[in-house]
Amino acid sequence: MRVLHVNKFLHRRGGAEAHVLDLAEQQRAAGHAVALWGMRHPDDPAPDVLDAALGAPLRDVLAPHVELEPAPPGLAGVRAAAGTVWSPAARRGMSAALQRFSPDVVHCHNIYHQLSPSVLAPVRRAGVRCVMTLHDYKLVCPSYQMLAPGRDGGPPRPCDGCVRPGVLGPLQAVRHRCKGGSLAASGVVAVETALHRALGAYDGVHALVAPSRFLAGVLARAGVGVGRTHVVRNPAAPVPADVLVPAAARRDVVVAGRLSPEKGVDVLLRALAAAPAVRRLHVAGDGPARADLEALAREVAPGRVVFHGRLPADDVRALVAGAVAAAVPSRWSENAPLAVTEALAAGVPAVVTALGGAPELVRDGVDGLVVPAEDPAALAAALTRLVEDPAGAAAMGAAGRARVLVEHDPAAHVRLLDAVYAGTAEPLPPAAPTAGASRG
Repeated sequence: MRVLHVNKFLHRRGGAEAHVLDLAEQQRAAGHAVALWGMRHPDDPAPDVLDAALGAPLRDVLAPHVELEPAPPGLAGVRAAAGTVWSPAARRGMSAALQRFSPDVVHCHNIYHQLSPSVLAPVRRAGVRCVMTLHDYKLVCPSYQMLAPGRDGGPPRPCDGCVRPGVLGPLQAVRHRCKGGSLAASGVVAVETALHRALGAYDGVHALVAPSRFLAGVLARAGVGVGRTHVVRNPAAPVPADVLVPAAARRDVVVAGRLSPEKGVDVLLRALAAAPAVRRLHVAGDGPARADLEALAREVAPGRVVFHGRLPADDVRALVAGAVAAAVPSRWSENAPLAVTEALAAGVPAVVTALGGAPELVRDGVDGLVVPAEDPAALAAALTRLVEDPAGAAAMGAAGRARVLVEHDPAAHVRLLDAVYAGTAEPLPPAAPTAGASRG
C-alpha cells in the first residue's frame, strides 16, 4: 500500500511529530511505500536527511513556511490569519505531492493553521481515501486543549464550553478568551473553527482515528465524525531489556514533558514538599514555565529537584527506566499522553490525574495510580506509597509493561491502521458514551 502522511511539521517537535515519523518507519518495515509531506521549516534536518524521511522526491513541493508563534505584524499577519482558514499555497503543494507520489491513502495528522483543511480538497478531487489521526481537540476546541484561563490569574482550568453541535459552539472561546487570554487571538481561532464547521471542511475525511475513548466521546458530543470515528491506541515500543533497571536500584521520581502551566508540574513540586520519602525529582523537558518552576522548586524542595532541560529521546528513556515512578500531574484533559505509555513500556508505574484519556492507560492500583487533579496531598500520598514499597511499585510496573506489549504493540497498530485504510474496520457506534470535562 502507498501511504502519504501529512503533518505541518516534519521534524521532531513534539509527540505528534514523533508519532508520525516513527509510524512511517514501522509501516515501511511492514512493506508499505510511505512518504511524508508538510511545511518547510527552519528546524528541518539537513536536505539529505529530510529527503530520506520524506521517502519520495517531495522537498520542492512542500508548503511554504508560515510562522504563527508569534504571528507577523501588519498585513503579513492578516494574510497568515486568512491562511489558517484556507491556504492556496498549501493546496497547490498537496496537489503536486499527490501527482508525484500517487498514494492509495492519505493519512493526515496536525494540518491545522499552517496547512489548513485546504489540503483536503485535492485529495477529495483525486478520489483518494483520507484518514485523519486526532492528536488533540482542535476539531471541537479552537484552542486545542479544552482549557479556559484561570480565575484571578490562577492556573488554567478544564473547560468544555465549545463541545456542542453546530457552528456557535466554537464561539464560546471568545467569551472565555481561551487563546492566551487575548480577545483578538481567541476571536481568530474561534471564527476559524466555526467557519470550518459551517463549510464542512473536514467532511471529506473518510475515517477519524482517536487514540482514546475520551477523545472519541468528546467528538460525539460535538456531533463531529459520527459514524466514522475509530479508537486506535498509540503504539509504544517496549524499552530494551538492557535499559531496564532493577527495582531495588530505583529511588527517584521523574516527570517528562513540556514545562507549561497545563502540565501541572507546579502541583508535583508542592507534592514533593509533602513527600520526604522521595529522594529526588528529575524534570526532563523545557518550556515557558521553566523559570517559575525552578524558583518554586528552590522554595518548597531545595536540593531535591534536578532540571535536565530538553534531552535526546534515548536519555529520557534511560531517565524514566531508572525511576521508581513517572508522574504525569496534568491539569488538562490530555488525550493519550505518551509519557504514560513510555513509562509503562519501561516497567515503571505511572501516577496520573483523573482527567482525559490518561485513566484509560493506567489501571488504578494495578499498573499505576490515579489521583485527583490539583491535589498535591493526594499526589504526595501516591508517590510516597510507591517509594516506600519498591516491590509493589515494581509489580505495578511489570503489569503495565505486559499490558503495553499487547495493547500498544507497534506491529498491531500498523495492522489496525491497515483495516482503517481499507475501510474494513468498524467505527464506533454513534452513541458512544463518554465522560465530560468540567464546564468552564
